[in-house]
Amino acid sequence: MGAVTTPTDNGNERLLTPGEVAALFRVDPKTVTRWASAGRIGSIRTPGGHRRFRESEVRGLLADLTSEATVPATRG
Repeated sequence: MGAVTTPTDNGNERLLTPGEVAALFRVDPKTVTRWASAGRIGSIRTPGGHRRFRESEVRGLLADLTSEATVPATRG
């Protein structure tokens, strides 16, 4: 099953499944669900009760984490 596309204010935005988000972050899908429950990442519920994640938000979070990991620590 592929990602779902739903209309938003900006046109169509791709919604990712927990499995797709997990693959991007290299974690277990249950970890992604826990992040959503804890409010660390926003999610949308489908009419069937499944979680979906906005691709733009996921990619932004991934970019933030990637840039933090590559910036050398400063010594003071």
